[in-house]
Amino acid sequence: MQKLFLLTLIFSLLTITLIAEEPHPGLLKLITNVVVKLGNDPVIVNAVKEKNAQNESMDTIKKTDAEWISAKTPTKFMNDLIGNECSQYLQKLTSMKAYYSEIFVMDENGALVGLSDFTSDYWQGDEEKFTASFAGGAGKIFIDEKKYDASTEQETVQVSVPVKDGDKTIGAITVGIVVDAIE
Repeated sequence: MQKLFLLTLIFSLLTITLIAEEPHPGLLKLITNVVVKLGNDPVIVNAVKEKNAQNESMDTIKKTDAEWISAKTPTKFMNDLIGNECSQYLQKLTSMKAYYSEIFVMDENGALVGLSDFTSDYWQGDEEKFTASFAGGAGKIFIDEKKYDASTEQETVQVSVPVKDGDKTIGAITVGIVVDAIE
């Protein structure tokens, strides 16, 4: 009964794109009480606003993505990105809770703004975690299915939520959650 109530509450409050058949009840509580709020966090919102203001072209994004993917060791750009204020904030968040495997923030094009750990690519804009959560500016919650994540080397569920500046969706944030670590 409590599980049904919680699911009903979440679906009535939020628009969710859900792939996982039946998420862990603790996951739904975590999404509602913690993850959604990250999309409104001032550090994250300001970082996305600053990145969007740079008007990075898709050609530049795709070139950077190709360089990121082919890099054998972290480049100066990669190190600068993982060392920025937003990334340091995300690293602090992930170190505070065992259920976080990774957190990364994307701008309005799906390019990385900040990340707790290196991802396998720079451009997330062609992946469902971004397209479903940014949703063309409409902003939705996306819960992916539990799977092995090569970049974190753990079984995780990726939950993506919109980053919002007031009522406007300006980017997205993806949180890798180790379901087995949720209390």
